[in-house]
Amino acid sequence: MAVDLRRISATFGQWVGAELSAENQQQLWVPVGFAHGFLTLSETAEVLYKASGFWSKTCERSLRWNDPQLAIAWPLDRLNGDAPLLADKDVAVPSFTEAVVAGEVFA
Repeated sequence: MAVDLRRISATFGQWVGAELSAENQQQLWVPVGFAHGFLTLSETAEVLYKASGFWSKTCERSLRWNDPQLAIAWPLDRLNGDAPLLADKDVAVPSFTEAVVAGEVFA
């Protein structure tokens, strides 16, 4: 899943998603200025990133995964009633609106 965080974009705040698997051998390209996230539907998964520059913790941002304004259609029905398990850093993060107000999006 990727969310457009480019304030001047016609698709600002919109998302796109894809199911990636070893079987379908697809990838998801996430352009600069987009947030990205994933939901693992299997017992194990390998997530590999390619980046256009060096990663810096000071540049990392997070958005609430279940923000009603973004309305991301996560396939939660495939979790057999289990709640998604979040990384510690993703538990208390801002909503999309809070991120916009705080200037956590791109110009």
